[in-house]
Amino acid sequence: MPLLDATAPPPSRPCRILVAGTSGSGKTTLAGRLGAALGIPHVELDGLHHGPNWTPRASFADDVDRFSAQPAWVTEWQYRAVRPLLAERADLMVWLDLPRATVMRQVAARTLRRRWRREVLWNGNIEPPLHTVFTDPAHIVRWAWSTHPLTAQRVAEAVARRPEFPVIRLTARREVDAWVRQLRPVE
Repeated sequence: MPLLDATAPPPSRPCRILVAGTSGSGKTTLAGRLGAALGIPHVELDGLHHGPNWTPRASFADDVDRFSAQPAWVTEWQYRAVRPLLAERADLMVWLDLPRATVMRQVAARTLRRRWRREVLWNGNIEPPLHTVFTDPAHIVRWAWSTHPLTAQRVAEAVARRPEFPVIRLTARREVDAWVRQLRPVE
């Protein structure tokens, strides 16, 4: 199936939805909106993955296997260990293919806000000190920059494995908003 754009109506009654995109593109925000619009659970993968002190939780893959076996869910498409399983079980992918400048503005603003407010994230974690953007190659801002082109590759690989897999490609915030307005709750 070719990639569909924002003008394409959603497939009838999508129940298992992945939101793909670079870190900071708005995957979690969109996944939450989709869950609310469709009346299906949103499972935040970061909450399953990150344990205290940013350590990966040992039960992560099992937790993902368990929730993704359910009949309805929406989640972010991330983490190499579970990406193939999620792509196999999903019936729709929504790809946030936003320009790098937009993503960088969003991830930088989010990181600054979280750090400034010392927002508690998953399992008591908070964003590291801002200076670590210069010292930590895996800092989320640097990660978003370096991995931005990889999402297109990953989406293409998923479609190659499942040619019938519908992928909605959204390239701007206005497209996201227009597309979400078309959704109706799953019955």
